[in-house]
Amino acid sequence: MPPIHILHLHSSFSLGGKEARAVRLMNAFGDRARHTIVSAMPDQYGARDAIAPGIAYEIAQNPPPLSGSPSVKRYEAIARYMRRFDLVLTYNWGGIDGVMARRVAGMKGPPVVHHEDGFNEDEAQGLKPQRNIYRRIALTAAHALAVPSVTLETIALTAWKQPERRVHRIGNGIATARYAVKPRPDAIPGFRRKPGEIVIGTLAGLRAVKNLPLLVRAVGGMASRARLVIVGEGPERQAILDAAEAMGLTDQLVMPGFLPEPHTYVGLFDIMALSSRSEQSPISIIEGMAAGLPIVAPPVGDIPNMVAPGNLPYIENAIDEVRIRDALQAIAGAEPSARRWLGEQNRAKAVAEYDEATMIARYAALYSGALGRPGSLG
Repeated sequence: MPPIHILHLHSSFSLGGKEARAVRLMNAFGDRARHTIVSAMPDQYGARDAIAPGIAYEIAQNPPPLSGSPSVKRYEAIARYMRRFDLVLTYNWGGIDGVMARRVAGMKGPPVVHHEDGFNEDEAQGLKPQRNIYRRIALTAAHALAVPSVTLETIALTAWKQPERRVHRIGNGIATARYAVKPRPDAIPGFRRKPGEIVIGTLAGLRAVKNLPLLVRAVGGMASRARLVIVGEGPERQAILDAAEAMGLTDQLVMPGFLPEPHTYVGLFDIMALSSRSEQSPISIIEGMAAGLPIVAPPVGDIPNMVAPGNLPYIENAIDEVRIRDALQAIAGAEPSARRWLGEQNRAKAVAEYDEATMIARYAALYSGALGRPGSLG
């Protein structure tokens, strides 16, 4: 049987949570599928570096634009392009025009599974009514809507008026066993731990919604000697560097860019921190938990339900810059044994609830079901 040809329509293919999951699924499907990848931001393809050797994929050349004003002509062009594939996977607001294109085309063409993983800066503080209406109309053409969190599932059922049969909540997962291995001290380029310092790490696309200048300011205000490692790439890089300079934190900030295989370096951190204005079920939280780290993050999305109960106070109380600083300081100032205990509780929960085997099996079943070929992806 020839491999299933899957088209991926992304808002961006820089490595972030949804891209990391998409790549893990591509790698897991192996030679059962081949992939064509489109990014609505044509220069954002950094996640390709995480695709395993031997996976059949291509970056689309001259695809129809995924962004622009509503236009029947543009939708028809997207629909024509989609017809050469067996399955279409669309991601977030930047990819939803692929779903609308199928509706405009009279529901013809390959099945479409849409994924919603969260919101950018323009919807971080509240959904836009006109986008809700657009999603309701477009999603009637989707075979299914996949979401990773209870928060997004509720939004899909209420604000977007989707029937329960179409909404599939599939929690994010990672290969938790890999994170139990102690990383090499030099696993992060340009970083070596200094005696007596606390290392605070974060993994994120450098976008405004991640609010990383706030995290820089919070670390800069700590009493403990700390170093901040921000792994990722994106348009907010200079804003982060400017914040570090303003705080006198330049020598304590490490920004190595995108690094594949987080299990090889996350264990170098003492604390995993987030400062996002909007999240749902962030993979970086799971990665930190699997590496046995305490977590500091604002109580957005499903994060309060993700961490172990003992870690919850450092989530519920981290609602602004000052409280994120205080939560980081409280963990940094604790005895190492207390940090280890908290990290062990998080690791146990990650292993029990967020291992990737279950996630991969559920996505494989969803995609195979959309094709009408159960078991075709594993």
